[in-house]
Amino acid sequence: MKDGKKWISGKPLAIIVAIAENYAIGLNNRLLWHISDDLKRFKKLTEGHTVVMGKKTYESLPVRPLKNRRNIVITDSPEEKIEGCLTVHSVEEAISLCDPYKMNFIIGGASIYRQFLPLADMLYLTRVHKSFHADTFFPEISAEDWQCVSSEPGPEDPPLGFAYTYEIYTRTDK
Repeated sequence: MKDGKKWISGKPLAIIVAIAENYAIGLNNRLLWHISDDLKRFKKLTEGHTVVMGKKTYESLPVRPLKNRRNIVITDSPEEKIEGCLTVHSVEEAISLCDPYKMNFIIGGASIYRQFLPLADMLYLTRVHKSFHADTFFPEISAEDWQCVSSEPGPEDPPLGFAYTYEIYTRTDK
């Protein structure tokens, strides 16, 4: 509990993700776009915090592990240990290692997002205003469960060919 807030999982959890209009997030274990400003925002938000990811997401990172962050990787392989990371085998095990006092960021992939969405307290979304062909999608966000508390257009970047918006959601009180 921090500032009188009771976290759903007992630890502060936020999902951070960039999603297309059709909820697409990836194709062939790669991001669908390269938005320099969004990558800078991701770094600024997550540095000094714990990041939780699946093994495929970890393997897709250009630099491993992510620097200046505590990296937790969830893998199905019981004997696997990933150098420079805390390696776990379940969502529950990952949560047990999360920081109880600082926001912990869930950074993907799709299966990890699906498992953590019911447990997350916040969503940091980059809404890409275009649909993409993809094989990996983010689950739908229910207006019943989430309230947008901040929405800010990303800086214009004509070479991208699309606009995007930074949104922050908090879980609604039921």
